[in-house]
Amino acid sequence: MATFIRELPLLVCPKECLKVYLDDFNFFHMECFKATLSKTLGLAIISGSVLVKLPQILKIFQNKSAQGINIISILLELFAITATAAYSFVNGFPFSSWGEAVFLALQTVTIACLVFYYCNGLTKTTTFVFAYLSIIIAIGTGLTPIKVLWFAQTLNIPIILLSKIIQGYTNYSNASTGQLSAVTIFMLFFGSLARIFTSIQETGDKTIIIMYVCSTIANGIIVSQLLYYWNVSERKVVKSKKLK
Repeated sequence: MATFIRELPLLVCPKECLKVYLDDFNFFHMECFKATLSKTLGLAIISGSVLVKLPQILKIFQNKSAQGINIISILLELFAITATAAYSFVNGFPFSSWGEAVFLALQTVTIACLVFYYCNGLTKTTTFVFAYLSIIIAIGTGLTPIKVLWFAQTLNIPIILLSKIIQGYTNYSNASTGQLSAVTIFMLFFGSLARIFTSIQETGDKTIIIMYVCSTIANGIIVSQLLYYWNVSERKVVKSKKLK
């Protein structure tokens, strides 16, 4: 227990920076500040990711409807999340720089299952689950070459943009964001924004950094649609009340 307590600060602060802070009392060391901030943000993102898509899951489940949610967009997003987790794990990047991908993948799979179930029935839902589990087993057992994982990671950039464009077009066509959860959308946007900094600080991998930049832009588009259609709906309600 004593060892655990002593090593607890290492979760948010590199060992060499602890010496700078505690031995030299240098609390303005820029490199240590950036490293500590990055790890703190990373752990905060991972903690938030545990529940980030829960509002979306509950909204679909409670309404027994997946209206306005594009399954192609969900599957593309799942591919991107899975590829990032696999690529980062194999390359030995710190868990604080990609750990949320594990929890996001689990929640995205749940959303995909709900969409399949309410739109296509149990058979397609079961098929999807078995197909995804097969992919995870192939990655986890080392059957997937590193070159394939790298290629999948590079595909993330156009895939993330495409997935959000598809969802954005669905929103535009319906003139509504449907069953999309505002809480989930905002958390994804701010999470990807923070990941730009943590990726620069902890991985230095240009592919991952560019991916998060694109992800932030794409999530920003959905956020802007959410705000726009939210205001449109409120104006319609006010106008309807006035007519009455």
